[in-house]
Amino acid sequence: MLLQPVILSGGSGTRLWPLSREAYPKQFLPLAGEQTMLQSTLSRLDGLEQEHPHQGTGVKDPLVVCNETHRFLVAEQLRAMGRGAAGIILEPEGRNTAPALTLAAHLATQGETDPVLIVMPADHVIAETAEFRSVVALGHKVAEKGAVVTFGIVPNSPETGYGYIRKGQGYLPDGTQGDAHILDAFVEKPDLATAEAYLEGGQYLWNSGIFMMRASLWLELIEKYRPDIADACRLAFAGGMSDGDFFRIDKQAFHECPSDSIDYAVMEKLSGAGAGEGAQGVVLALDAGWSDVGAWSALWEVSERDEAGNASRGDVFVHDSKDNLLLAEQRMIAAVGVEGLIVVETPDAVLVARKDRAQDVKAVTNFLKREQRSEGRFHRRMHRPWGGFEPIDAGERYQVKRLTVKPGASLSMQMHHHRAEHWIVVAGTARVTCDDKVFLLSENQSTYIPLGAKHRLENPGTLTLEIIEVQSGSYFGEDDIVRFEDVYNRTSDE
Repeated sequence: MLLQPVILSGGSGTRLWPLSREAYPKQFLPLAGEQTMLQSTLSRLDGLEQEHPHQGTGVKDPLVVCNETHRFLVAEQLRAMGRGAAGIILEPEGRNTAPALTLAAHLATQGETDPVLIVMPADHVIAETAEFRSVVALGHKVAEKGAVVTFGIVPNSPETGYGYIRKGQGYLPDGTQGDAHILDAFVEKPDLATAEAYLEGGQYLWNSGIFMMRASLWLELIEKYRPDIADACRLAFAGGMSDGDFFRIDKQAFHECPSDSIDYAVMEKLSGAGAGEGAQGVVLALDAGWSDVGAWSALWEVSERDEAGNASRGDVFVHDSKDNLLLAEQRMIAAVGVEGLIVVETPDAVLVARKDRAQDVKAVTNFLKREQRSEGRFHRRMHRPWGGFEPIDAGERYQVKRLTVKPGASLSMQMHHHRAEHWIVVAGTARVTCDDKVFLLSENQSTYIPLGAKHRLENPGTLTLEIIEVQSGSYFGEDDIVRFEDVYNRTSDE
């Protein structure tokens, strides 16, 4: 029996600004441990086959659905774990979770296979992974019998920021044991009094956004309940093509696809009296230290804290302070006599907020988007598939950057209309192409790339190449790049 992980990596994490940015959102950050949130999600099923050998479950390589602008981040983090992928499906634009799952189900059923899908957001924390795998093993049995399974989180507080699931009567296939119930209803986010009643009654669980079902069953259900989504995704997948590690769907067909969530598109139709004949919605209770880390206050809750309740990372000094979240990336943070604050320092922005106002951080990202400021979209360090760069200084007719190029990586063959460049090697060895010349540079050596020259920078060595690049000219925008060859198949505007 095959289990196919499907990782949905389309979130933007706007409430975790300034660490999370549009071009580098929270799932790619190590917020709750040494691994990034995406990597933790990918490794969450490790050990399932050994812990539950009686079930004979084989866990396949994951399918990851992400925005095409994040594709190199996903591929790089998979490689850093020494893992492959069954496929990285690229969405040209976000259409919520129901279309994303539909695309994954199409890919999962190629080659006459029909695995059970376990659908997991890439940006959640689950502290007790062994307990999670135990519930997954139960869910696999239930889904094998033809049910559509969702995981409900056992609540430990009257949370008003989550949707809830109401449990119905017990549901278990013959010979199966566990905490499984008919899915009675999805309930919208409650007010505090209602949430307290939910907690006391014991019939309500938080909606986790984790699902399990056979791939073919999902395709049948989306066709039944949302044929418009099914048709658009079928056309987008049929018009797609493989591109190395990635599967690119047809942009125009997907542009016509409506946006909807798994809950609204299908799961609500399978709950309570509305389920009728056909597939049954089932909810499994999960009590495994789950958090969606939807705000800074949630990160504080899942972080290790000192005796005074302070969670900190980086160069932080604390005196007579308690219950704070203090994160320093580049500079020192000193907190004296403060309580219940969030202070997040990055090279280009600092956030200071009360912990009980953490949800309001979205007002900052709305402002940045409205004003078209780069701090909402990019970090100071820009990531590229070959490495990355960060600005050092800039003036009216010059710009200085620090470039790092990974071993074996290569920038595109390119030219510029409006700027010339000087390259100084700080560490490593560079192979330089400048028009018809190809030569090596070692540490402390430099070269000049004239305006209009076709050029390429490569790292032929086994160590990271560090370059100081001095640009001079009248315009320094990234759109002043004319690419002739690119091993990463990037478009001209990337």
